[in-house]
Order: sequence, then structure tokens, then C-alpha cells
Amino acid sequence: MADPKHPADSRLAPSAALTAQSSLETLEAAYAQWREEKLRYAAARARLVEQRRRLDDEAAFLVGAVRAAGTSAPPGPPDALAAPGGLEAFVREAEERILRTRQQLEARALEEEAAFAQTFTGLRQTVVARVERILARTRPALRLVPRRLGGDQRILHLDRLSDDGAILLLFVLCGKIPSRYGFLLDDSTDQMLLPPAPLYPDEGVAPDQTRPDAAGLRQVVEGASPVLPIKGFVPVPVPRGEGPPAFYRLLQRGAVMEVELQDGAGFRNVLTREESERFAGYLLACKLAGKLELELASE
Repeated sequence: MADPKHPADSRLAPSAALTAQSSLETLEAAYAQWREEKLRYAAARARLVEQRRRLDDEAAFLVGAVRAAGTSAPPGPPDALAAPGGLEAFVREAEERILRTRQQLEARALEEEAAFAQTFTGLRQTVVARVERILARTRPALRLVPRRLGGDQRILHLDRLSDDGAILLLFVLCGKIPSRYGFLLDDSTDQMLLPPAPLYPDEGVAPDQTRPDAAGLRQVVEGASPVLPIKGFVPVPVPRGEGPPAFYRLLQRGAVMEVELQDGAGFRNVLTREESERFAGYLLACKLAGKLELELASE
């Protein structure tokens, strides 16, 4: 069994990410470093699980060996197993060694978990600082195109944003950053018969929790975390006179982003005149507040 003090290829300590953060001049570079640390963290946790499993196997093997020794002792004096250096002493020594190893392993895990937490905090701060520097000299630009349907119904489209633009818009509208670069244009799916999941398995979201309904998705967006593991859309909470904000989202659809509104457990893209005007009015208010650029285009 590997020595937990110096296990081969099993250290969980993060790389020199914190010292390198000052050189991350672009959002893409900062996110690339963040992703690298996530991969290292995942690999480190997998190694820790394997080390724990080996200790459990060793302890179980010891119990089995002791049980077998008690029933298949070789010929000799009846008190041979109890003699100094016999079975009792062997078991005590083995149990103490396994306990020491387990304690050392858990102490190392706690230290390294704290080190990784510090690294991730620093990387998030780097991304936020970079976003704020960009926003100090430029603002995300939106072009809103209403498309009239029958009666007062409308579909709202916006020109597609770049990867950087999507990050900036999310920060402007929600004060948060995404967990991954290129989140808006990511149309990959883990189930071929289903559309892409709206969440990544990041930031506490388990792999089986990436497809919540609209209410669950809203709960994630409005949670306390400063990082959103969203995929394929930008949330837009729009204040109303009373009650909670209306929950819109900009869903990536090819060359455009389509505005959808939460409706119960789902979303719909066909909006009433009031709903479409509320959304457009909010973007206009953001423009007047100097948060973004907005062009209201005709169909």
C-alpha cells in the first residue's frame, strides 16, 4: 500500500494556479486554467476514493485472516496463538498500522481540500475582476427583433452573442459568472433523444440533476452561489411592480437567441404583447442605466 505521506501520483495539492492568475489576460485563458484545476481536482478525489477503498479492503482481509487463523491453527501448544508475538499481538499491530494510515490519509485530504478551495476562490475572483475590467471600457451589445404572430402575440429574437459577450451579459443581468467558457453556444448532449441539458454537473449540481424543470432551474439561478453552471441560455430576471421577478431566458437557437418566459414547470416562446413589452422595457432601462447597448430593430 502506498505511503499516504508521500503517495505516488496521489497528491491533491493544486498547481501554481494562484501565482499564475495575474497572467490570465483573457477570459478564455482564465477559464482554461479553471477547467484544468477542476480536472486535477476530480482526478485527485478519484485517487482518494481508491486509497480509502484499499484501506477498507486491507481491514476486511485482516478480519478474514484472523477468523481463518482461529479455525485452522497448525499443530502445537493450545496457547500458541495467545503467546507474545502470536495472533493477538499481530492483530493489534496491524489494526494500529491501518488506523494510523487512515488518519494520515484523512488529514492529508482535509489539507488538500482547503488548498483546492483556495485555488478555486482565487480563480473565480480572477474571472470576476477580468469581467469588471472589460465592462469598464465596453458593454454587451444587444439587437432585439420582435416578430409578430397572430393577434397580439410575439416572438422575440436577439442576435447571437460571442463567448465573451455571453459572460459579460450574464454578469450585467445577474451579477454572476458561468462555470464554463462557451456555455451559451454549447449544444452537446448526453442523451441523443433529448435536447441539451440546461445545467452542467458543476458547482454542486449532480449528473442526474442537470435537467430540472423551469422552477428548479430558476431556483439554481436565484441561489446564493456566485457561479452558475448554466448551459445554452442566459437567464433574465425582469422586475415587476409586485411579487417576484418574471423569469425570462435567452435560449440559444442557431444564429439567434430566442426569448422564453417561465410558464409553470416549463417555458414558452410565444409572448403576449404585455410580456414582450415588459422584456423590451427592461432591456431599455438597462441601456439607460449604462449597463448595455441596445438596438430595437423592426422585423
